[in-house]
Parts: sequence; C-alpha cells; structure tokens
Amino acid sequence: MERSRVIEYYSRFDEWGRLDREPLEFIINMHYIRESLPATGLVLDNGAGPGKYAMELAKLGYHVTLSDLTPASVDMARQKAKELDLTQQFDSFHVLDATHLNGIADETYDASLMLGPLYHLQTEEERVAAVRELHRVTKRGGTVFVAMQSRMRMGITSLQSPQQWKPHDHMEAIRSFVEKGTFDHLDQGRFTGAYYFNIQDINPFMEQYGFETVDLIGSSSLRAMLTEEQQQYWKERGEYDELIHYMIEVAKDPSILGISSHLLYIGKKKSS
Repeated sequence: MERSRVIEYYSRFDEWGRLDREPLEFIINMHYIRESLPATGLVLDNGAGPGKYAMELAKLGYHVTLSDLTPASVDMARQKAKELDLTQQFDSFHVLDATHLNGIADETYDASLMLGPLYHLQTEEERVAAVRELHRVTKRGGTVFVAMQSRMRMGITSLQSPQQWKPHDHMEAIRSFVEKGTFDHLDQGRFTGAYYFNIQDINPFMEQYGFETVDLIGSSSLRAMLTEEQQQYWKERGEYDELIHYMIEVAKDPSILGISSHLLYIGKKKSS
C-alpha cells in the first residue's frame, strides 16, 4: 500500500468523529486496555491518528508518546492535547511510519498501542516490520495492544452489500479475498487498501515475533448483528446501558471474533 494513499485518506477523514459516532469499538477497547495496563508508566500510541486513545490514557495519568503516519492527524492530536489541557502528559508527537519508528529508543515503553497500522500494511514484509518495531520499543514484560480486522467479517459484509464494496460484487473476487486477505476499493475516496486477518492466524503471528498472547477481543462485539431498530428497542426499555455492558462482556467470547469487524490483540513482550 502506497503511504501517500493512506496519508491522503486520513488527511480528510474524521477518525475522531467516527469513534464518537460509533463508540462501541472505543468503549470495548478502552475497557480491556485499562484492565491490562500497568498502574503507571510510559505509553506509546503508535498509529494514533488524531489521538482519541492517547487523550484517554493521558487523562488517566500516563505519560504518552504519540506517533502517526499522517501529519494532519499528528497536528490535530497536538491541538486536542492543548484544548483538553493534557499537553503536560505528552512526552512528544511524531510523524512516523509504523514500520520504521526512527528516533524511538529500544525498550522504552511500559505499554505500546498499535491500533491502526496493520489495517493498511498489505504485504507480509510490512506487517512483520511493524510488529518487530513494536517489539523493539516495548520494554521486556511490557504490554502491547494491536488492532486488526477480521477477514470473515469482511467476507460477510461483502455478501450482504456487494455494491458497496466493489470489486466484491461477484463471487470470484470474494473468494480471492478470502484466500489472500487484501482489499482495494474500486470506488474513489472510499477506505484505502487494507489487509484482513484470519482469526486463527493472529496469535501465532504475534507469538512468532516475540510476544506472549494474553487475549484476543472482538472490539465491535455483536454490533454488526443488531440493526438500529433492534437497538432502539433496548433504548426504549431503558436497558441500553445493560446492552453495552453485555457486549463488552461477550467481546472476549471466541465465537464472537469472526463476526466482529475490529479485533484487539493483547500481548506481552517476552522477557527473554
């Protein structure tokens, strides 16, 4: 994937607004991130976009380093930190490629996030480089949080809405996608080229490059299975908060992973 395409897309896409409009992914991720973070320490948010997660971590008292490929996103994150009076919690802001975290020293961070770069790295070589860099900058025993996308969920979405996900408007293309995991949207201005993981490949992939698996979470949980009308029922009953709590709980159920569009890998850097 050409980096220029990713930069162009995120320079005009409102990622902060997406997480506000579709908050479940953020809510679930933060729930499990908070569960696994050390009590204090240095945190890297690598591929942070405009810094939605980084700001939340800063509010919790962590010292954060923020990096992203897109200069406009880093500028927005710096401005958000200022608006929220959190600048003092940020050690630095960087425009960096996740495959080359130039200037960041080895074994610096108690915890490291990479909640986006693997979506856009379509070659195995690039994905390995990003994971190795994450491993390099994280302290031994440190915790990592890595976001991925589900190949099965994308296959289902393509079958449900083929006209929205061209070239997945015919079965040959869908079968090719299921085999390879790469997707390039034919409609200009839509989501950039992306890579989607098979669920069964995620833990072995991370473990191969020096991490011990703690958990794998379905960040979107059951959301894709519920229409707006169905959610409205629970809102009208006054039980919407309970529904959210339930979706947080079942996000750990292995049977949920394939239908969740976004996934969160939680691991620890091996001590030796």
